[in-house]
Amino acid sequence: MSLPSPTPSPASTSTPTPTLIPLETQLSIFENLWSIVNDTYVYPDFNGVDWNAIHEEYRQLIFAGATNAQFYLAMNELITRLGDDHSQFLNPQEVAEQDAEYQGTYDYVGIGILVSAVPDRQRAVILSVFSGSPAEGAGLQPRDSIISVNGNTILDENGYLRDIVRGPEGTGIDVIVQTPGKEPREIYVTRHRITGEVPLFYKVITTPDDKRIGYILLVTFDDRTVDEQVASALRLMSGEAPLDGLILDNRMNGGGSSTVLEPMLGYFVGGNLGNFINRDEVRPLQITLNDIVGSSQVPLVVLVGPETASFGEIFAGVLQDVGRAYLIGQTTDGNVEILWGYDLEDGSKLWLANETFRPLNHPDQNWEQAGIIPDSFQPGEFDEFSLENDPVILAAIRYLSIQ
Repeated sequence: MSLPSPTPSPASTSTPTPTLIPLETQLSIFENLWSIVNDTYVYPDFNGVDWNAIHEEYRQLIFAGATNAQFYLAMNELITRLGDDHSQFLNPQEVAEQDAEYQGTYDYVGIGILVSAVPDRQRAVILSVFSGSPAEGAGLQPRDSIISVNGNTILDENGYLRDIVRGPEGTGIDVIVQTPGKEPREIYVTRHRITGEVPLFYKVITTPDDKRIGYILLVTFDDRTVDEQVASALRLMSGEAPLDGLILDNRMNGGGSSTVLEPMLGYFVGGNLGNFINRDEVRPLQITLNDIVGSSQVPLVVLVGPETASFGEIFAGVLQDVGRAYLIGQTTDGNVEILWGYDLEDGSKLWLANETFRPLNHPDQNWEQAGIIPDSFQPGEFDEFSLENDPVILAAIRYLSIQ
């Protein structure tokens, strides 16, 4: 199973364990971490890193004395040195937050938005708005951008989300928001407790020739309720009449878990769809078809882009490889290693790249290097357009209108 840190985030900072971790325990965690990488990392050359030298460097650092925060930062840096932009170390607080996210049980105080950083434009785009939240009450919608909160930019100097949207319940924040195609505006929102799962955005688009095109926005496979919500959306959109086509907007999907990927694929295709490969073995991706009101037959377009990653990439690439979907958008960055999770003695966790993926019909393709290449290249950034004038969606509608 792969549970990489998703691109979208409710924007939080983690607090390391307050009780001081003894030196012996720090060393034990470190040695375990180093050995797991040494024995199972998918790249035997460690991406050119001298892993033995790394061992000595970090062992000396720990012996020099480290607070909990320093120790956890060092373990994070240790894994970052592998350079695959996927493997990661999580401290216990981050593990708890990720577990809650996967269970679809968000519980925090904020305004009820799921966002993704857009460093190129110094903003964070809203991917989802929680039902009944202060954000919904203030009229915020997916694709709106948060520019600043209480006069502070939403992103720091390194392009990362600041933890400034959350705060004490009942307190208010002034937020500068921009809807695509409109001028920025200021709104005042009061923080409330947010609980539950991330809602799935979907819509039926009716074309001028009366074709019914379903649209579903996939922002993560990191929530185990996503596949259930997609099945429900397919049924609801097909309730009045069968869909003539379906668009899966996968451009902002940073990936997540195989336990979401597999049922999602099963709505559209079944059988052996490729192979996971690690140092020692090859195992097939075997999917059981589970048609939802014609989902396995409906003409299908999947939208992809640079923010599509991990199992989001594999999902799109597999559907393209077996001829089930037509891909429109931009080439993905290539980040398809499969992460395995290793629980450590203090409650922290290592997510390590143990496998990579090879498609069934084109096993010579290396998606990690080349990314997923769309059938039709169409630029268009998610945060710069509304649903109605997004050039990537319009291209998908044109394609489906002639199928």
